This record gives sequence, structure tokens and C-alpha cells, in this order.
Amino acid sequence: MLTTSKRILIFSLAYYPVEGGAEIAVKEITRRIPDIEFDMVTMRFDKKHQKFEKIGNVNIYRVGGGFGYLSKILFVPQAALFALRRKYDFYWATMTNMLFPITLMRMAWNRTPYILNLQDGDPFEYVFERFRIRIFKPLLSYGFRHATKVQAISNFLAKWAKDMGYKGEVAVIPNGVDAKKFENQNTKLFGTNVVLITTSRLVEKNAVADIIDALTFLPKNVSLKILGTGELKDELKLKVANQNLANRVTFLGHVPYEEIPKHLHEADIFIRPSLSEGMGNSFIEAMAAGLPVIATPVGGIVDFLKDGETGLFVEPKSPRLIAFQVQKLLSDRVLRHKLIINAKRMVIEKYDWDLIAKEMKTRIFDLPAADR
Repeated sequence: MLTTSKRILIFSLAYYPVEGGAEIAVKEITRRIPDIEFDMVTMRFDKKHQKFEKIGNVNIYRVGGGFGYLSKILFVPQAALFALRRKYDFYWATMTNMLFPITLMRMAWNRTPYILNLQDGDPFEYVFERFRIRIFKPLLSYGFRHATKVQAISNFLAKWAKDMGYKGEVAVIPNGVDAKKFENQNTKLFGTNVVLITTSRLVEKNAVADIIDALTFLPKNVSLKILGTGELKDELKLKVANQNLANRVTFLGHVPYEEIPKHLHEADIFIRPSLSEGMGNSFIEAMAAGLPVIATPVGGIVDFLKDGETGLFVEPKSPRLIAFQVQKLLSDRVLRHKLIINAKRMVIEKYDWDLIAKEMKTRIFDLPAADR
């Protein structure tokens, strides 16, 4: 039977309600491409999560789970078996680790073409060189070399593909933002109290501790809101207590994605002094919300943040410099206005999800549908 509708299977370790930048990207892109049939195999992190449901334009199939870290290892053969029982035109691997089930299937002589989407935010060494992964690096290299197409969300990640042996042209298509959802209709001026904000997983690479340390060099009317959770939560809370900053730092924990614009609109400056970053959706969202952004020149951030034009840079691990840049934004109204205007214009022109989805459809999903 001939059919013109393409069927794509997405491999993703996590999906809603477990969400991050990659999950948001998949949801926003797929719902804008209704003429492709998307299935997804993902891990069932919680028994409360349904084994099957449809979210937007994606049929979600959850497998495995229930065994802690071991579940992530077992997910590889479980996802491969799921795919082998069905017919798809091609696979879409979100992030590097989703090459594992695909390479496993190729060992079983499955030659379905596949697309690799590089969304990784951790350093190259963490993804490829840590002990638990190093012995599997040849499998990942095999996965890169045999990918039909590779799409990266930044030039930084595009280089990974070349370093891992991919010979084709890497399509650099960033993640985007729903600019209208994040737009702040009210013009906000700095008042007596100044609110810094970060939306970050509380892990080492996002360097939230450096923002906390920066507060010790800033006036007492400057406070910090931290949105997110992670393994360093207790350590960061202890740091706040030890530095007598409890009345200036608010931990809001996990905040649903739909509520993030409201919190950004209530803040004055966005800061994330990352040690590594594949791209960083949070920066783009803050820019869309009309906040001046302070960041580090690492990874994919340099694709969109130009120092003094669309934001301000600080060197990694530099709390004093973070404080200096905050003071600069507080005192220089002209600079602040310039950064906000330039960044919002850039987001609208280059990072709107409608534009991103169109590029994905024409440049990535243009493989021919198989006869079924």
C-alpha cells in the first residue's frame, strides 16, 4: 500500500511531564508540522505516567522505568525492540545518547535512515569521556558516521558531529521561543528593589552558586529568584544560609513551563553564568520577555549573545564580575535599553518557533516516505 504521509519515530529519554529544552523543542516543532505522523518512544519515569497518550501531534509510548539509573540503561534495548516491531520512514534521535538504541538496531540489520538532533548541554568530555560512557564511545562514533542527517542547535554542537566522524554537512537550526507568550506588555523600570532571576537546573554546569556569591558584592536591595531543581539544591540552600542571604534568595523549585513568563516579567535581570551550554533556551526566553541578559561566552551562547549588543558577558567562575555587570545595568539606562531592544528584535527575526519548524520541515524532514 502506498502512502504519502511520513511516519517518524522519535527516540527521547524523557518527555512531558518531564521537560527541558529538548522536550520543549520537540513539542513546539511537531505541533507545527501536522502532515507528518510522529510517534515517540520514551521512558516511563513514574507509574502515574500513562503508557500511551497523544500530546499535540505526537503519539507517546512510554516503556520501562522503575529501576532508578538502571532504567536508563534498560531503556536502550526496550526502545530498540519497540522500533523493530513497527515500520517507520526514518528515526529522529534527540540528543547524543539516543544513538544507542539506533546503533543496537543496526547490529540487527535494521537500516532505517535516521536523523540525529544535537541538543546536549553538558561538556564534550562529560558526554563522551566519562568512565561509564568511554567504553561505548565507538558505538556513538558509529552512530554519528552513519546518520542520514545531523542537525545541531548551535555551531558549538555542530563541531561535535565533525569530531565524532560525521562527514556530511551539519544543519545548524537553533531552538526557538514563542515570542508572543513571553512578551511583556508593560514597560518595566528598575524600582527600589531589583530582582535577579535564573531559570536553571541546579547542577554544576549552570553555576548558580556564582550568582549567589555575586550578591555579597551587591547592595541589599538586590535579590535573586531561582527557578529549577536539581542535585545541588541542598548545597545551594546551605550556601545561602551560611552567607546570611536567606532574605535575599528565593528558591521556587520546579516551575511549570507555562508559568515561567510570569516570573520573568516580575524580574529585572536574567543571569546564568554557565560553565557549558549547548545553546540555552532560557536565554532566548528571557530576551523575549524583555530582560537584559548576563551570560558566559561558552558553547552555543556565542551564537546569539554579542557582548554590549544583545547582552553582557562575564568570564566563568567570576562572581565579582557578575556583580560589576549588574551594577552597570543598574546605572546605565541607555545600555540597558539598547540590549533589550536588540535582543528582542533578534529573537523575533531568527528564533520564532514558526521559522524553526519551517526550516526543520524543509531541511531535515525532507526525506522521501517509504512504501508501506
